Amino acid sequence: MAATLRSPPRGAEPSPRLRTMDLLHSPLHDRHVVLGAKLAEFGGWEMPLEYAGGGVLAEHKAVREGVGLFDVSHLGKALVRGTGAAAFVNACLTNDLGRIQPGKAQYTLCCDDDGGTVDDLIAYLRSDFEVFLIPNAANTAAVVARLRAAAPDGIEVLDQHRDHAVLAIQGPFSDEVLQALDLPVDHEYMSFADATVAGAPVTVCRTGYTGERGYELVVPQAAALDVWDAVLAAGEPFGIRPCGLGARDTLRTEMGYPLHGHELSAEISPVMARAGWAVGWSKPAFWGKDALETQRAEKTVRTLRGLVAQGRGIPRPGMSVLADGGEALGEITSGTFSPTMRQGIALALLDRSVEDGATVVVDVRGRSEAFTVTKPPFVQPSTKES
Repeated sequence: MAATLRSPPRGAEPSPRLRTMDLLHSPLHDRHVVLGAKLAEFGGWEMPLEYAGGGVLAEHKAVREGVGLFDVSHLGKALVRGTGAAAFVNACLTNDLGRIQPGKAQYTLCCDDDGGTVDDLIAYLRSDFEVFLIPNAANTAAVVARLRAAAPDGIEVLDQHRDHAVLAIQGPFSDEVLQALDLPVDHEYMSFADATVAGAPVTVCRTGYTGERGYELVVPQAAALDVWDAVLAAGEPFGIRPCGLGARDTLRTEMGYPLHGHELSAEISPVMARAGWAVGWSKPAFWGKDALETQRAEKTVRTLRGLVAQGRGIPRPGMSVLADGGEALGEITSGTFSPTMRQGIALALLDRSVEDGATVVVDVRGRSEAFTVTKPPFVQPSTKES
């Protein structure tokens, strides 16, 4: 029988931006310093943006053509457990856990009553009694607070943000690196398996945020250094390169993957972000269901589109998108130079009247630059490549 849910607290927002002295550090922080990483604030954590000896372009290329290693330990971790835990999570988050079996992972979203996106996250279904969640760093506290407030008796929601480290091994040679570590590589995309590496338990998740075949390793925080070192040693014959969040951003933008705070936010719903595929529309209930169904039916909200520069313009978030006549059509949510395509690309929220193939104008620092509207991804993904 489905559990009776209490409404989540309204207004539960991520923690305010921390002062530099208060930034959290990954258990791998010292390794990044030794490797000459340029560090930057992200979601309240000080994380590597890029490394000495190549920078973003070299790291991006390594993932597209070889293999890269990311520290993404800033990502949140939470555990929901107890009788009916999976059913409880399913009644809160947008996607339908009933579509997958234990051992599989699922992209899903946590929404507010008005359809705004509190966060997007990955749910790892271990059993009917246990669901492991990986939300975004800055939003972990808000997601945990909402789940705790709604949880019925007998269900625990544990914030395990500091208990685990997460390493992402991404690229065409990711299988070879895992095989050198005697880790499993034969499970399907969006599935996971338990194993050991460097004497530590590890969850090997066939997931990633780059569009390439790859894996994410969830390990105990105390084992992070040993696992990091073991992965780099195993990947040395394949040219493995440590990669920072700068390359992670250019890689995910080429795939059209949303980033919370850009393509998803309290003001940008899954419908607007074209993430309706991650909504279980036939489910009887989930947070924000009524508002999202209204948006889906009325078809009046702006929606996420891709833009490709016709010239040399490099778009950036917040830039205006205009029609040839100067009419406002929307705004850039993410924009960058694509290292793969060698031209500017962007994600933008545009009026629904704009069609794929249309030419629009972006105000790039006072210059009118022409862009072509398209449907992401900009680069063919290889996540399911065998």
